Amino acid sequence: MTASSLLGGLALRGVDGGTIILVVLDGLGGLPHPDTGKTELESAVTPNLDALAARSSLGLLMPAAHGITAGSGPGHLSLFGYDPLSFPVGRGVLSALGVGFDLQPGDVAARLNLATLDGEGVVVDRRAARPSDEEGRRVVGRVSRGIRPPDDVEVTLIHEKEHRVVLILRGGGLRADVQDTDPQKTGLAPLPVTATDPASALTAQVVQGLLDQVREVLADEPRANAMLARGFGRFSTFPTFEERYGLRAMVVAKYPMYRGVARLVGMAVEGVPADNEETVALLERHYGSCDFYFVHFKDPDSYGHDGDFQGKAAAIEAFDALLPRIADLNPDVLIVTGDHSTPALFGEHSWHDVPILIASPWVRPSATEFGEAACRSGDLGVVPGKALMSLALAHAVRLEKYGA
Repeated sequence: MTASSLLGGLALRGVDGGTIILVVLDGLGGLPHPDTGKTELESAVTPNLDALAARSSLGLLMPAAHGITAGSGPGHLSLFGYDPLSFPVGRGVLSALGVGFDLQPGDVAARLNLATLDGEGVVVDRRAARPSDEEGRRVVGRVSRGIRPPDDVEVTLIHEKEHRVVLILRGGGLRADVQDTDPQKTGLAPLPVTATDPASALTAQVVQGLLDQVREVLADEPRANAMLARGFGRFSTFPTFEERYGLRAMVVAKYPMYRGVARLVGMAVEGVPADNEETVALLERHYGSCDFYFVHFKDPDSYGHDGDFQGKAAAIEAFDALLPRIADLNPDVLIVTGDHSTPALFGEHSWHDVPILIASPWVRPSATEFGEAACRSGDLGVVPGKALMSLALAHAVRLEKYGA
C-alpha cells in the first residue's frame, strides 16, 4: 500500500520537508471545576504554553468519534494517522512491545493489573496501591516461579510498570477474542475469563487456569494478591510510519505501553527515560537523526485517574517548565495535544475533545492562552484524530497539491 493511497489520495512531496515534534500530554483534556469554571489545563499556570499558543493554530482534537471514549492504544494510533477501526490492536500487544518482547505473529498478549481482593474475593483496589517498580518485579517473579503452565502453551510474564504486568501466550490454536476480567470498579468480583468467539475457547481456558493459580501463589500477600486481565490482542504486523509517510520516526516515552504503540508502527526506540527531565534530555540528544519525534508525558493522565484536580494541573505546570527546551530545538512543526481526555472530576478516560496547538510558520493564531475555551474558537476547529498527520505533513510542507 502506497503512502498516497493511505493519505486518501494525497501525495507526499519527493523532496525533504520539515521536522515534526508531536508532544502528547496523556489525558490532557478536562472538565471545568465547579468552583472556578476552569479545567485543569486552564487552572494551571503555563506561561510557556500560552506563549506558544499565541503563535499557533488552535483547535480541539476528537480522538475517535463523537461520543466515543478512546483507550490509550486507539487514541495514539489515531494521532499517528492509523484509523483505530481499521487497525485494531489489544492493549496487551502494545505493552509487550513496550517492554521489548519480540512478539511473533500469532502470539496473544494481555495487560494484567496487580490487584487487591478481600476475603470474599471482591476487588478493593484495582491497582494494589500502585506498588513501586521494585515491589512489582518481586511479585511478578514470585508468580513466574509458582505457576504451572500447560504443556503446549509457552507462558511469559513480564513486569511493565508499577502495578502493570504483561502476559504473553505462544502456542497453536490461540486467539484473542476474550473479555476482560477487570470489573473496572471496586466492590465487585473479577469477571470470569470468557471467550466471545468459540475459536478463543482455548485461550480463555488457559488464562483462567493461570489467574486461579496466581491467587494461590499470592494468597499471603497483603496487597498484590491477585491479577486482573484486560486488553487481549493477537499480534500481527502493521504498515510502518516510514512506509506510510516517508518519515524516519523516533519515540521518547517513559512508560512501556507508549513505546509499544510506537514500535508497532516502526518508530525507533533509542533509550528509556526515567523521568520527564530525562525525556527531554533524550530528545535533545537524538534530535536531528529523524524527521518525526513522538514525545510522551504520562503524569496528567495518572492524576486524572486518581481524581486529583490540583495534581493534574501541577503536572501540566511541570511540563510547561520543560517546554522551552523542546521549542529551542526549532522544529518546523511543534504539536501539543493529548491522546484523550481524563478529567479529574470524572476519574476515567472520557469522550470529550482534547485541546491541540500546531506551531509552524504557516499558522493562524487566535488566542494568547492554551485551554479548552480558547481552543474551541481556534482556527483548526474540531480535528478528527486520524486527520492530525495530514495537518502535520501539510505544515511541514511535505504534501503535494491535490488536483490541477
